[in-house]
Amino acid sequence: MFDIYTIIFLALAVFIFLRLRNVLGQRTGSERPPFDRAARNTVPGGPDSNVVPIPGKVIDQAPLAPTAEVAAPTDRWKGVAEAGTSLAQGLDAIAAQDTAFDPRHFLSGARSAYEMIVLAFANGDRRALRDLLSSEVYDSFEAVMKDRERHEQKTETRFVSLDKAELVGAEMRDRTAQLTVRFVSQMISVTRDKAGVIVDGNPDKVADITDVWTFARDTTSRDPNWKLVGTGSAH
Repeated sequence: MFDIYTIIFLALAVFIFLRLRNVLGQRTGSERPPFDRAARNTVPGGPDSNVVPIPGKVIDQAPLAPTAEVAAPTDRWKGVAEAGTSLAQGLDAIAAQDTAFDPRHFLSGARSAYEMIVLAFANGDRRALRDLLSSEVYDSFEAVMKDRERHEQKTETRFVSLDKAELVGAEMRDRTAQLTVRFVSQMISVTRDKAGVIVDGNPDKVADITDVWTFARDTTSRDPNWKLVGTGSAH
């Protein structure tokens, strides 16, 4: 036989079950599937689609604002390129292939990459350079680093300032976007032999340096990062 307490607890359990049923409802088979956050974050350019190339640094892209807030064509590249110029037309071509492209965000990443590449080259950091350079550029850097090592030389480079990074060229080549940046900086660089004798540069002189570098990215790739594909200098 059930005692009075057992009956009370059973009645209470039935009551709680009926209340939960009313509050939570029942499955009918027509409910919407749960939101899949992981799937959403794997789309190209999504927050988890990165990468990379660089130990801790990335030349990536920020999404554009919603269509309704996009600037008028004449002001689209304000502060980056004059309307109607070949540079603006090149940026238009890149944006047509990659709607997430933002040249201002690119330039911010390019400044970081420039410093990282210069210092990695001076220090012979091959691991960092492999992620930042195209195979052709890496091979040319590698040849110089091997020559330094063969002669038992070491290079010391220090940035004093990076004064400017501006776009001077933009174009689409098939599915590859290319952006050319002019960097104006001040740095101190010196190369010494194994005895510490200076063979190049001056540790007490700040040199004005202007480099013109070209970065490229496959716009059909899920990888949002750019790699250095060409280097040059200007005076």
